[in-house]
Amino acid sequence: MTSLAVVLKNNLSISVLRDRVLLKKVEREKSKGGIILPESAQQESEQAEVLAVGPGKLNEDGSVSPMDVSVGDIVILAKYSGQKVDLEGEEYMIAKSEDIVAKLIKEGV
Repeated sequence: MTSLAVVLKNNLSISVLRDRVLLKKVEREKSKGGIILPESAQQESEQAEVLAVGPGKLNEDGSVSPMDVSVGDIVILAKYSGQKVDLEGEEYMIAKSEDIVAKLIKEGV
């Protein structure tokens, strides 16, 4: 399922363009053993949930390359990628699809 826009609080909606995605950071506080890690000890990548997806990258021949992610996916972004945006007190991120380095997949679902 892809989405070109998502409705935020107070009926404000945001639409992402081209090969961009709207993301909400997913907090990763604990290690596999349940130990809380300080921010400095965490990996240099960020996990985020995909909230909205643009139509795709426009190629030179006018065709559009489909996006590799869908709304609801949990993805890993390269460190320092994307643009942080504060909308109505919530922090979101808008990133290019090429800044997404992996998609997390739950086994057995």
